[in-house]
Amino acid sequence: MSYHIIGKLLQERYQIVQSLGAGVFGQTYIAVDVDYPENPKCVVKQIKVSSSESGYLDLEMLRLLFLTETETLKLLGSHDQIPEFIACFEENERFYLVQERIEGHALAAELPIAQQWGSVWSESEVVEFLIDVLGILEFVHSQGVIHCDIKPENLIRRNSDGKLVLIDFGSIQSIDFGIGAELPIYRIPVTSLGYIPPEQFIGQTQPNSDIYALGMIAIQALTGLEPLQLKADPYTNEIVWRFENTPVNDYLAAVLSQMIRYDYQKRFQSAGEVLRVLKQIIWEQPPEILKADDQFPLEAIEDDNSQNPTSGKSSPLLTGMKVGLAANSLLMGFGVYSLINAAPAYSETETLSKATKEYQAGDLQEAIALVKSIPSHSNIYPEAQATIEEWQEQWQVAAQQYQIAQTAFHESKWSDVLDAAAKIPNILYWQSKTDKLVQQASVNIEVQTQDLLAKAYENAKIKDFSTALQYLRQIPKESRAGALVQDKLAEYNRKRQIRAAYFLQKAYKKAFVGDFEQAVKYLRNIPNDTLVYAQAQVKLNEYTQKQRLLADNQKIASAKRTNSFIPKNSVTKIEYIQGANYLQEVNIR
Repeated sequence: MSYHIIGKLLQERYQIVQSLGAGVFGQTYIAVDVDYPENPKCVVKQIKVSSSESGYLDLEMLRLLFLTETETLKLLGSHDQIPEFIACFEENERFYLVQERIEGHALAAELPIAQQWGSVWSESEVVEFLIDVLGILEFVHSQGVIHCDIKPENLIRRNSDGKLVLIDFGSIQSIDFGIGAELPIYRIPVTSLGYIPPEQFIGQTQPNSDIYALGMIAIQALTGLEPLQLKADPYTNEIVWRFENTPVNDYLAAVLSQMIRYDYQKRFQSAGEVLRVLKQIIWEQPPEILKADDQFPLEAIEDDNSQNPTSGKSSPLLTGMKVGLAANSLLMGFGVYSLINAAPAYSETETLSKATKEYQAGDLQEAIALVKSIPSHSNIYPEAQATIEEWQEQWQVAAQQYQIAQTAFHESKWSDVLDAAAKIPNILYWQSKTDKLVQQASVNIEVQTQDLLAKAYENAKIKDFSTALQYLRQIPKESRAGALVQDKLAEYNRKRQIRAAYFLQKAYKKAFVGDFEQAVKYLRNIPNDTLVYAQAQVKLNEYTQKQRLLADNQKIASAKRTNSFIPKNSVTKIEYIQGANYLQEVNIR
């Protein structure tokens, strides 16, 4: 229990003064650093190690794993909105982390509770909040870490500058219940329930699991309802959160619903993807409608590709939102141009529509001829002329990309086929021509993926994780096994680091008993891109010299026993004695 440690002095430096409560991955305390005159406060986290984990990983392996993964926390602490990493240590077979103490209040204090405490947030406040936290998550995920416990209590509003700070990282979760293990509900704090997505309970945690949790916080801010108060659709399992009295426009609602999809494969796949959508909503608004509670304009929802004339594609989410709302935009006042005033003649509009159909069907020349037939006095004449230029540019791009896709297909470069096909503008004629290439390339990618995965698994079984990683890195990013590949890359890299540290420990032990030959063999098995490689190289040089000196001493001793003469190029008796003393006195650690 926590009261057993209150007042205790850890590492003769950190005195525990208060318990902050238990999380998914351990118990957290406030401590004072007695090494400094002003006794600054810091946060100390005691990491849980379950008995089931200890059953197949001995304490030495747990220690190595702990030290390896705390390296990631050091990198995370370099971000301005993440507590700085201070130290990590082991005491009485318990593992501890020490991090910066953030002075401020939890976001929970700002959220409305059951629509009674505080007021619901405006749309602009929610968007600002999302952009702030998504920026932190984008950095966290880039370091290969999933937070796993995003909730209002873990977002602190810093007193000094009012920024949100993300605390209580669970990046060393593998110490507790291992990669791929299920997360028992009885071990989850009540404050985390409702924010944790479905896949996390069955050991399939993804980076966008954090996005789900963040979306639930935003919905709580808009509705005043906590996650556990919301119901799920019995047929789709999707959270039902938008009610008649929920003041939120369709665009923001679509973004939030996409963040909390039940199936993680249908959610936004990265924090950066959500950021791009939200930032465009803000940046591309016309000045006259920049009001906190105004509806967002239809033009505000554009994909990054809209800035690129060579691409005619939008993201599926935004395309869906535009299609769904286009019919209502004129009546709802979303800021789009009115088509009532100065409407063109029906025949001219029909001509442009017919030209578009010819263009999509593959007859560029007929489409251009139809557009040129629109008279110059028509209201749509400027638009028609601009359309001709755009069509010609897109047609040229489509033809080039189709040729690239064909060439790549014949050269069995399946990823290049998909890459070229994705760059073809939104022209049905060219897209239909590439469909067969794309379908066959996708099948071939999956065959290639299964072959590479099998080879990776075979090498992982014999603990050759370096070769396994090489096979995994050859798997195309377009493969449907992308999530599995990323999981295995992280798992095998972690195991390779642990195995390297294990070899180093074995080398120490062999050297301690004078078996430098075996120590050197262990050190030579350590890959050059592991954390302990530099240390292993130092010991390799040291043990190699000792091995040579020991061999020479054994030759001298053998010669002495047989009254043999000592060769001139061998060590002298004095050197032998000095070498023997050196071997006795050296601290191999």
